[in-house]
Amino acid sequence: MFEKIALYLKMIKFSHSIFALPFAFTAALMAASGIPSAKQIFWIVVAMVSARSGAMGLNRIIDRKIDAKNPRTMNREIPSGKIKTSNAVLFAIISFAVLIFAAYMLNPLCLKLSPLAIAVLFLYSYTKRFTWLSHIVLGIALSAAPLGAWIAVRGIFNAEILPIAFAVVFWLAGFDVLYALQDIEFDRSHGLRSIPEKFGIKDALFFSRVFHFLTWCLLAFTGIIFDRGIFYWLGMTFTGGLFMYEHSLVRHDDLSRLDTAFFNMNGYISITVFLFTLLDYLFLS
Repeated sequence: MFEKIALYLKMIKFSHSIFALPFAFTAALMAASGIPSAKQIFWIVVAMVSARSGAMGLNRIIDRKIDAKNPRTMNREIPSGKIKTSNAVLFAIISFAVLIFAAYMLNPLCLKLSPLAIAVLFLYSYTKRFTWLSHIVLGIALSAAPLGAWIAVRGIFNAEILPIAFAVVFWLAGFDVLYALQDIEFDRSHGLRSIPEKFGIKDALFFSRVFHFLTWCLLAFTGIIFDRGIFYWLGMTFTGGLFMYEHSLVRHDDLSRLDTAFFNMNGYISITVFLFTLLDYLFLS
């Protein structure tokens, strides 16, 4: 049983849940002007993890034939036969059912919006078949983290949360462009769309850097909107440094450190934003 659980966790890259969850917590802090209730925190975590699990399961199901042809992904759980497609479908259905239940436990607006979130996640899995803007669509899907957390706490939508939501869009798009560099030749030969496939490595790196510059600017604008203090701005300083270091790891003629740039730095960035925002609310609010 533990081996099967480990297989499913590997299929959905469960450890990568850390990427977006800190942004959800950051938005929850801002919505509550402090620490949300334990109930809200619990159901936000359940909603986030189940949404991402369902989305990753759905993506693996839809991409299973493509993954089977790609040397980088052919050993994934579904193409290799370790997990049956029917079982993966059941896993995705259960995950989305848990998401809807968590939304119900939070408030009526979360429940009403949960099908929309699932629809965007479903759409993303097909976008790379027809547009190189798939990175942006994935960012929009992940921006549900801060938007959902805000609505989970407040019960209503407010425009002041939009800058951090857009920051997540560009943050995700920026590192997804880096991730897509691994498959540039495969994408070109199989008719799949991405910024690296369309514009090449040099321009793709430029796109990624612009996206992450916009991310930092939007996070800074968020700090102004919410009148944050010294800890938040100290966090922005560290975040800017992490972005610069991340992009120093990858050059058009040297992609050997791409894994470090993608897997490590982006987790550090989201955690840094959350931790310094938390410190700001704990000590200055």
